[in-house]
Amino acid sequence: MSASPTSDADLLAEAARAASALRKAVATVVVGQDDVIEHMLIALAARGHVLLVGVPGLAKTLLVSSLARALDLSFGRVQFTPDLLPADITGTDVLHEQDGHRSLRFMPGPIFHNLVLADEINRTPPKTQAALLQAMQERQVTAGTATHSLPTPFQVFATRNPIEQEGTYPLPEAQRDRFLLEVLVDYPSESEEREVALRTTSAPMAVIDPVLTRDDLARITDFVPRIPVTDEAVSLAVAFARATRPTSLTAPDAVKEYVRYGAGPRGSQSLVLTAKARAALHGEAAADVDDVRALLAPTLRHRLVLSYRADADGVSELDVLAAVRRAIG
Repeated sequence: MSASPTSDADLLAEAARAASALRKAVATVVVGQDDVIEHMLIALAARGHVLLVGVPGLAKTLLVSSLARALDLSFGRVQFTPDLLPADITGTDVLHEQDGHRSLRFMPGPIFHNLVLADEINRTPPKTQAALLQAMQERQVTAGTATHSLPTPFQVFATRNPIEQEGTYPLPEAQRDRFLLEVLVDYPSESEEREVALRTTSAPMAVIDPVLTRDDLARITDFVPRIPVTDEAVSLAVAFARATRPTSLTAPDAVKEYVRYGAGPRGSQSLVLTAKARAALHGEAAADVDDVRALLAPTLRHRLVLSYRADADGVSELDVLAAVRRAIG
């Protein structure tokens, strides 16, 4: 990147250039998935965690590891299993002996990286999920009586397999709410799948060179909260979140019929923050209603708790949010 920008206008231009460079870098090894990459970059700029939902084999691990390489950040992967313990993630104190003296020394776990892939997060029991929750919320972990800070930046990209139920545990609502975005990773198009089949069976995978430094990323993430947002955009974000609550006067019939609990205030906060991040990555001077509308589904979908009737009638969170969009505008 160029010399450190000194004005917000320079920072805005740098954010847009950085987003373009990152898209191109990841595209050298990942075919398609443009929307997924866009949402990952938004979460990165907003310092938020992401829940990636999709069946196996859709390059979710490759997406996260490629992003880490393009940013020259450390990458850690944790495969969640039913027998995984909290210490297997956070680390533990071990007895260390030197020159006849014994002491406890903390051995960091795999969560001590900048970008952490929590693979199949719903396959581990609640106690281990809670350990990850503390790390995501507080960006620190506790081992014994000592608290250890995680590296900066620190973000979790977790994956969840939506079709596998055997040996899985529900992801608690409190943990789901800690994710800034829930992103659906869908099957590639036919042309993209042909390209994947050719590229992965013909030659060694391309090597991604870093296109941003940690300082570049830090400047952008510090800048995002300062981006202006229109009053109309804030009002729309709040209106969207409130309309997902069955007791709200503005809730459409689909919400009253199929939703047990709607998005809380963190939902509207997240809508405003992600709208600012999207504006920055697109080089826009302020976040507006278009940014809020574009992020309605990935920001609020995982914050809804649907009723049994919704399951029986085949109604999804996306169906409910579509009704909210029609009702609010």
